[in-house]
Amino acid sequence: MSYVFLLAIGIGIVAGLRSLLAPAVVAWAAHFDLLNLNGSVLAFMGSTTAVAIFSVLAIGELIGDKLPKTSRRTALGPLLARILTGAVCGASLCVAAGQSLPAGALLGGTGAVIGAFVGYEIRRRIANNLHIKDTFIAICEDLIAITLAYFLVWH
Repeated sequence: MSYVFLLAIGIGIVAGLRSLLAPAVVAWAAHFDLLNLNGSVLAFMGSTTAVAIFSVLAIGELIGDKLPKTSRRTALGPLLARILTGAVCGASLCVAAGQSLPAGALLGGTGAVIGAFVGYEIRRRIANNLHIKDTFIAICEDLIAITLAYFLVWH
């Protein structure tokens, strides 16, 4: 298995944790030509418009995740959004490495499902077992997701 397939699963996991963080990081990397998506159907990811939209939405998500009325990431709507963004990001990493777009999309989408359910369970268990406020756990999860996204895209 090519290392890029592991990166595609990884960026999918990031999308499962924070659905809009992964495409924001991928868009920035493509914008600065760290990911070569030129000439592919994913070339739009490097546009200034994509960078601006995904960045604003990612910041909004990082804030909104801390609100008590935010729906669970494992609910159908949020889960489908995570699968979609994970698929686009996984495909972007694979295309930039000269690998299969469909394989990257499948791996990224699968990683998003893993990230959504595993991230939700870990966060819930830490909050319940250690009696820590969910907001503190969410901030730690943000930092993990940001670090992981940066590492995956720049490698």
